[in-house]
Amino acid sequence: MPILTAEENAVILQAVLQGGQQARQAASETFEVFEKGCEDYVTTVDQALDHFFAQLFATQFPADGVVTEENQASAAAFLNRHDRTWFIDPIDGTEDFINHGQHYSVMVGLLAHHRPRAGWIYAPAQHRLYWGGHEWGLFQQDGQGQTVPLEPQPQTLGENTTMLLGDRDQRHFGAAIAQRLPQLVFNSLGSFGLKVLEVIKGQAGLYVYLNGRVKLWDTTGPLALAAAAGLVCCDLDGQPIRFDLNSVYPQSLIHRQPMIIGWPAYVEQYRPALREAVVAVRSRELKLGSAANTVG
Repeated sequence: MPILTAEENAVILQAVLQGGQQARQAASETFEVFEKGCEDYVTTVDQALDHFFAQLFATQFPADGVVTEENQASAAAFLNRHDRTWFIDPIDGTEDFINHGQHYSVMVGLLAHHRPRAGWIYAPAQHRLYWGGHEWGLFQQDGQGQTVPLEPQPQTLGENTTMLLGDRDQRHFGAAIAQRLPQLVFNSLGSFGLKVLEVIKGQAGLYVYLNGRVKLWDTTGPLALAAAAGLVCCDLDGQPIRFDLNSVYPQSLIHRQPMIIGWPAYVEQYRPALREAVVAVRSRELKLGSAANTVG
């Protein structure tokens, strides 16, 4: 039995397109920016789209849980153990959006029995829409509205391998990773979902996320697409990324696991050195912290 009917998918596609087009229009207008936490931003555009999606999905799927990024109370839907829960990020890559970039997206993900099953990612500034999932396939729609299969394109393993690593992770772990894996070329862009799509489309061999801030609305849709494409989604120890209650912090819905998302050959070859680099950085920081406390 399909996880969604064609009619349900059509409603979601239309909603994602509508929300994304609203975001694109708003990007050229005046909006307010607030800091939710350290280097964690939200705009009035995020808030308006969050309300739009929350109402639409609650109406369309009344038996399911619906969690949206900007409604903190909605996180309770994940804790209520619904068979299916929707996770919605009205603007993924908010900093890119604020800076009038092209690498932000609207994302929807469906989690069923603690497994990502389907995802929708729309990049309004690029006029690109992607969707698909488990036992369904991958699809894309271009700026002319044509729907075609999204064919995964593994990047060839070899010299000058591209690894996507966010700006914060590059600042924190980049030197240690480069020391152990000098053949890797670092690249980055805004949205978590669009980084995963870069790997699916063969623009990078893997995407590594280490800074402990990524939440379920960031990951559910993209990892559903990654799994459908045949990517490995694991932590630094090679354990699969989990979506159960014990694998996230219940109040924030932040994942407890760091993430490697990549083609199997890349993950097999580079994961041990990545783990070694991260352990070295954290061990050094622990020693520095202990020394500072001793001096204090």
